[in-house]
Amino acid sequence: MYRIGIDVGGTFTDVTLLNSETGKYYTYKLSSTLQDQSIAIANGAKETLELYGVPVSEIEYFGHGTTVATNMIIERKGAKTALITTKGFRDLLEIGRQTRPSLYNTQEDKPETLVRRSLRTEIDERVTADGTILRAARREEIIPLLKKLKAEGVESVAVCFLFSFLNSANEKEVEECIREVWPEVYYSVSSTILPEFREFERLSTTVINSYLGPRMKMYINNLKQRVKDIGVTVEPYITQSNGGVMSISSTVQTPVQTALSGPSAGVMGAIYVAGAAGYENIITYDMGGTSTDVSLVNRGIAEYTTKRKVCGLPSGVPMIDVHAVGAGGGSIAYIDNAGALKVGPESAGANPGPAAYGLGNENPVVTDANLALGRINPHYVLGGRLKIDAELSKKAIANKIAGPMGLTNEEAAQGVISVVNSNMARAIRVITVEKGYNPSDFTMVAYGGAGPLHAAQLAQEMGIGTVLIPPAPGALCALGLLTADIKKSYVRTALLAYDKATPDILNDLMGGLMAQGSQWLDSEHVEPDRRQFHNVAEMRYVGQNYELQVEIPAGVITQKDVEQMKEDFFKAHEMNYGYYNPNAPIQFVNLRSEAIGIVSKPKLAEVEPMDCPLAEAELSRRSVYFQETGAVECPVYDRAKLGMTDRIDGPCIVEQMDSTTVIPPHVWFKVDRHGNLIIHTFD
Repeated sequence: MYRIGIDVGGTFTDVTLLNSETGKYYTYKLSSTLQDQSIAIANGAKETLELYGVPVSEIEYFGHGTTVATNMIIERKGAKTALITTKGFRDLLEIGRQTRPSLYNTQEDKPETLVRRSLRTEIDERVTADGTILRAARREEIIPLLKKLKAEGVESVAVCFLFSFLNSANEKEVEECIREVWPEVYYSVSSTILPEFREFERLSTTVINSYLGPRMKMYINNLKQRVKDIGVTVEPYITQSNGGVMSISSTVQTPVQTALSGPSAGVMGAIYVAGAAGYENIITYDMGGTSTDVSLVNRGIAEYTTKRKVCGLPSGVPMIDVHAVGAGGGSIAYIDNAGALKVGPESAGANPGPAAYGLGNENPVVTDANLALGRINPHYVLGGRLKIDAELSKKAIANKIAGPMGLTNEEAAQGVISVVNSNMARAIRVITVEKGYNPSDFTMVAYGGAGPLHAAQLAQEMGIGTVLIPPAPGALCALGLLTADIKKSYVRTALLAYDKATPDILNDLMGGLMAQGSQWLDSEHVEPDRRQFHNVAEMRYVGQNYELQVEIPAGVITQKDVEQMKEDFFKAHEMNYGYYNPNAPIQFVNLRSEAIGIVSKPKLAEVEPMDCPLAEAELSRRSVYFQETGAVECPVYDRAKLGMTDRIDGPCIVEQMDSTTVIPPHVWFKVDRHGNLIIHTFD
């Protein structure tokens, strides 16, 4: 039997087909169809199965990573959404918080809200800060309002009242009225989507969910039908921002969970591959066509956050803490008004793409620079399915960079590579140095179509000694879909002084969250022996406005566990802020429980030791330009012919269908038993 995972990116759609018995997997790549992503998904699945001769009847699992939700918000193509909120608070969605992302940028625009002001409506209700209902929501006010919104062509409704995370009765009253007079409309209530304090973030998350819901439901229905049309009988699972997957029905209910799901699948794939190779502490480095995503994994567990923004809009759902920068293979290089060389964030995308594609782009991009330096095969990529012209790359660099700056083509192209590497190095510092971690303590896992091209030199710049390149780096996100567990997070705000937090109180609160998780796992048909719960507490010093997460031990919480949580908070505070105060009062803020359904993970296939001369794996030789040495005649190896081996010295190039790996001078690599390239950046 086989498992298939399909990850849709802005440029390409990646397909991974995994044999559940042998652990061997196959990859395929095709251009994305951004007008309807389900077209490329169905075509990719069909073409992959035909290419490798696998009957569609042998597909036992179908995983899918999508950027539909993100694209909807970027392009503002979601549903016509209305908001129902507490009287006097309809402008909270626009006022937000006083924090500004660019403090000294007087030209920066605020993100456009997802609900126009005329559709932000109010109900005269009020719940106090202790959960007491001061004014109940009245049907006589709710029903006429709903009928008015329906007449205005509203497609979706978001309901968010003050302090509904403490007492949801007023929100439930609105929900009952919606079911009675407007049952066909899509709606979200904040006490279900995010029952957590901080009203602006809760409001924003609820609105995002409603804005995405109707269009996501339509997309899911298209996907189901297209997958069914090619003969796949299993229902697809959709990846989430927290690195897990969920069923189609859960996705329709909470599409906000998928809003930043794209990078998370790659992180899970990296954890799986690196773990099998014996590396638990890793920095994931995913360089695609448009952007680069980096994330830190400590002891095999990805760092999570609830403070991310989706296109400038706060989202409080838990997600893997991925830091993104506009540095990809398609990032455009240019000279700014001050005469400095800049790269990105603007990207040429898939169309027109790099100058080498010959589709009308005359501005050089990062891929053009790699072509001009000889690092990418100058005749074709994707195993010959995509023809390119390196001369067009050289012409673009000469006209736009080298000529105006008085440089040779090679110097200009190397300058583009150096600038984009510096941009990516800054991103890695954000997730390591700025959080108290030393990059040299981690192994870099490089993937994405462009990641292996830059990984070795980027690792050298960051002081990272080891780089792991998976067997299919261009399709690791798709592999991650096949190894991700079923997950859903539950939260409860509990502003509780540490001194009053007894084990009984904490066990009672966590028990309620875990009961909700168990019910959801029932609906996902997860067997009891495949269930786990990952529990954390968010704690802070009294008076602080930001929390730090600490682990809650599994099982029944004891007094010893409570004391250990305090010590863990002190350690986390010292790592993040450089100090801790053992005498200052601390408090619990939120309790979180992640319900997990463990998915069977096949053992990765192993490669045979290399029993032929290295020369037999050599495809050709070509001149490659390196900053340290200038142009060097390098061997180009076919990765498919490299078996397990101890040492191959650089400089050299390793080519495969979905990516190219550059091994600079004074760097060497080996091939491990799973076919990973293990690069040692310091000899």
